Amino acid sequence: MTTDTPRTLAEELRTRSDSGLVGLLRARPDLLSPVPGDVTQLATRAGTRASVVRAVERLDRFALQTAEALAVAPDPCPYDTLGALMGGDAGDEAVAAALPRAVAELRGQALVWGPDDRLRLVRTARELLAPGAARPSPTGLGPTVAEAAAGMSPGRLQEILAAAGLPTTHDPVSAVAALTALFRDRERMAALLDTAPAESVAVLDKLLWGPPYGAVTDRPAPHLQWLLDRGLLLPAGARNVVLPREAALHLRGGRAHRSPEPVPPALAPTTERDPQLVDNAAASQAFTALATVEELLKEWDLGGPPVLRAGGMSVRDLKRTATALDTTERLAAFWLELAYAAGLIASDGEADERYAATPAAEEWRQLPDHERWAELAAGWLAATRTSGVVGTADAKGRALAALGPHLDRSPAPEVRRRALTLLATLPPGTSVPAATVLSRLRWERPLRGAGPTAGGVGGATAGGAAGPTTSGGAGTTADGGAEAESAGADDLRSRLAQWALEEAELLGVTGRGALATHGRTLIGAEGTKAVAGPEARRGTAAGTGTETGTWPESGTWTQAGAETAPLAAGAASGGGAASGGGVASGAEIRAAATRAAALLAPLLPEPLDHVLLQADLTAVAPGPLQRPLAEALDVLADIESKGGATVYRFTPASVRRALDAGRSAAELQDFLSSHSRTPVPQPLAYLIDDVARKHGRLRIGAAAAYVRCDDDALLSEILADRRAAGLRLRRLAPTVLAAQTAPEQLLDGLRAMGYAPAAESAAGDVLIARADSYRTPPRTAPAPVPDGPPSPDGTLLEAAVRAIRAGDLAATAERKPVHAPAPAPGTLPRTTSAETLATMQAAVLTNSALWIGYVNADGAASQRVIAPVRVEGGFVTAYDHTADEVRTYPLHRITGVAELADDVV
Repeated sequence: MTTDTPRTLAEELRTRSDSGLVGLLRARPDLLSPVPGDVTQLATRAGTRASVVRAVERLDRFALQTAEALAVAPDPCPYDTLGALMGGDAGDEAVAAALPRAVAELRGQALVWGPDDRLRLVRTARELLAPGAARPSPTGLGPTVAEAAAGMSPGRLQEILAAAGLPTTHDPVSAVAALTALFRDRERMAALLDTAPAESVAVLDKLLWGPPYGAVTDRPAPHLQWLLDRGLLLPAGARNVVLPREAALHLRGGRAHRSPEPVPPALAPTTERDPQLVDNAAASQAFTALATVEELLKEWDLGGPPVLRAGGMSVRDLKRTATALDTTERLAAFWLELAYAAGLIASDGEADERYAATPAAEEWRQLPDHERWAELAAGWLAATRTSGVVGTADAKGRALAALGPHLDRSPAPEVRRRALTLLATLPPGTSVPAATVLSRLRWERPLRGAGPTAGGVGGATAGGAAGPTTSGGAGTTADGGAEAESAGADDLRSRLAQWALEEAELLGVTGRGALATHGRTLIGAEGTKAVAGPEARRGTAAGTGTETGTWPESGTWTQAGAETAPLAAGAASGGGAASGGGVASGAEIRAAATRAAALLAPLLPEPLDHVLLQADLTAVAPGPLQRPLAEALDVLADIESKGGATVYRFTPASVRRALDAGRSAAELQDFLSSHSRTPVPQPLAYLIDDVARKHGRLRIGAAAAYVRCDDDALLSEILADRRAAGLRLRRLAPTVLAAQTAPEQLLDGLRAMGYAPAAESAAGDVLIARADSYRTPPRTAPAPVPDGPPSPDGTLLEAAVRAIRAGDLAATAERKPVHAPAPAPGTLPRTTSAETLATMQAAVLTNSALWIGYVNADGAASQRVIAPVRVEGGFVTAYDHTADEVRTYPLHRITGVAELADDVV
């Protein structure tokens, strides 16, 4: 070992280039909050539990398996030993080809340090991944012989050596070493197991891949006693035993994992379609999405449902909304959350709080269709609120309500973008099953968002001659593969990905399961090349062992081929190859949505200016209508059915609604004639004239209420009608009736009796019944809840690295010898005010650098390397090497000063 070998993580980080530190900070942005003062602080922060847990969660499956193998390997571990643990005694070409990438990723994220002959897993990561009695290792391995035999008596150790055919020793340490050497020796261990009873071998097979713990009775069966006598099972408590790690590795053929997964699952099988068909299907669904959101806004035009005391909508209101939108409650929750994310609906904030459309909804409705889609797509792509959890229980067992609190899931934007990015790696028009995408995402982040697993020790039980039987729980199997497929299907990340694929189809980002052209633009994958085949997708050339990716000095693994563009397009979350598809900024998302909408615009149907009137009192709109025409028809007729064509039905009530809105019969006839490609049918003309003739003959005003009519016979008819008894009418004059009900109730009552009354003002003029839309005060869309610290930009990273380098220089710079006692490492220098001033003035004359201790106005102490330029008025102006700029410091805040060695700066 040379003298250049780093002894600590800080020393290795100190040897990295600036681009290497930039790569570390980009992969682990939490290390920047706040910016470390020097490399030692950076290394300390990189080893904290919270930061290490976050970094481990962002590893792909093979990198995680590599870290798990290092956790059970000797410390330090040579690269060849690690390769043997990952590939086994027989070796594995795919593992050997992918292992350099995994080690480089771990080293780039400061989870592993040291040269290849002395690889070290950081202490916190080893504590997280190493096996323990209360925390089984994902590898399924147990403690070493030395750890399991720590509390065993020396006499018992000598008995085990004798039973195993080993010479006795004089102390426990050498006894443990001899037993360990036996278990590691393939030939001697094979000879020992050849003498084992078949039942004993069966017990070892059950404990082989974990959990390695079991329980025995006070009188073990003979085949169990045989294992106990030879140390193949060691005590792990009063009635528990464990299979030692070295023995398990021999039985496994040297493998730490049952199924190493060096390459990601291929995106297969694929289904190829005409890209134009995919784009058309996506455009059709995009138009349906616009129509659904517009229908929701129309439903809430006069105000929506009340807000629950705890926030959100009630189940009854959600069902009512689903009925109005002609969809399921689950999809209704999605449309509600989509409109909420786009800032189109919100609560009004009044005392009797309720939901309603926002002023932005009016502006949105006036936009062209493709621009309206861009607003929805941008809001959806960045939203952390997740409609899929509506109806599930929160931590307190309460059901989560639509539009309510606690719906934010921070990983949602990253998972949503990554799922679409995987689809972008396929040729245009090509789709894969959703299960394939979920499998790939689970490989990329096996721990991210995973639900809790059974953390208890499964172990085995044994009694009498029955022998042990294993009973393991989910999450305690030997490798990170099989249990992830079974227990990981319902983890949060998988559910988010499943919802993302479904929502992308509903929103028109994908069509028939394939990413549309405008969908590729939305996620910034316009230039993505298709993957040629499964081997290219897996990132390794088949059969050659040659890596198809590179590990640049920046510390971020870049796979060659199709996925490079998507990964670079959204790399915000850090974490290496598996972290591709990070979260872009809001401005970037809106710009991409605008570009995508421009591609979508030609595919959307053009609004029509006509309908087809039919003799059965219906009108058929063969496509989307222009907004003024659609709004007028919504008043004049009722929508009977929707689909490719919309069918409107004219009824007396709908015609009366149009008359109440201030239109005359002649205006309605002219309107229909000018907007119909067919003549106005006679039945429809008769209906309009008949309703108009009756409309307004009765006038209702406020007395409390009165009914006025020039035809006194009609009033007599109303008085004689039994149905009018509840209105409590009485005649005031031959042409006037008074009522003891409100005008609105009187209007509804007479209309229910078949009359067509009209309301009038105090001046006797007919009141036009045009309800005012209800809008909330101006509201902004909900802000996404970030998943950890934001991704730093290049400027911040470069500045942070400069500050860390300068701080490191100040902390490690060699000082000139002084007669006074030198300050302890990490403490500020102490000098008197006179000494500080004299040293500063001398440094100005000699143009030399100084090391100072400084306390700012907030009381924060720091060390700095400065080159004084001027000293006057109680201040020193100097070039600060730490901040890389000229600054002015009050002399009274400088705690002390020391000269630096001549060759430091």
